[in-house]
Amino acid sequence: MDRPAHPALLPSALRASLALVAALAALVVAGLGALYADHGEHGTVDRWFVDPTDDSVRPPWRYAALAVDFLGEPAGAAALVLAAVACCLLLRRLPAAVLLVLGAGLAVAAATLLKHLVGRTIHGGHLSYPSGHTAFVTALALVAGLLAAGRSGLGRAAGLSLVLGAALAAGAAMGWAQVALGAHYPTDVLGGWCTALAVVPPTAWLLDRTAGRRTAARVPDTGLPDRR
Repeated sequence: MDRPAHPALLPSALRASLALVAALAALVVAGLGALYADHGEHGTVDRWFVDPTDDSVRPPWRYAALAVDFLGEPAGAAALVLAAVACCLLLRRLPAAVLLVLGAGLAVAAATLLKHLVGRTIHGGHLSYPSGHTAFVTALALVAGLLAAGRSGLGRAAGLSLVLGAALAAGAAMGWAQVALGAHYPTDVLGGWCTALAVVPPTAWLLDRTAGRRTAARVPDTGLPDRR
């Protein structure tokens, strides 16, 4: 008796749309990186929002910003990932747990590498572009959105709205905290958000492809006609 296959990590209805989103996000990351390479101050777009180097948020909003920021710190991030993986395992979605860890890890790794390549700094020497905190929480939200869209069987428009809405909510929350605390420029936050958008969908697609190959390799060719 065949065992039921796990639903695809990247729903087929969303593949083309998210491929386009990932490509556009990669272009934004590259464009902003080229624009602000080796800069040490805010740009024109940053001034539209706030003075990014001014840590001006005050209680009680400062406490909220610090709480959100903690989710991107090593201890907070580890606790968040462990909780999310535990939920995936309780739902018997091991591939989802793998995507969560791999997607978030690759997003943070990409952000870290880009920081050294771009060389943009804040506060006199701290590498800032793109925001790794924003990339991390956005990646987790993207995975959650993909799983929810897949389990509910949503169509392209509704599924895409769910996935991008989750990513936008998480990215906006962490981005606000980073800018409010003076840790990043607004364009660093945008770069971190787009980094996750560029990394997670291709990672989900590759995991689906790998799982498909393994399933095909396990199915013996009996030479008998398929009676299903």
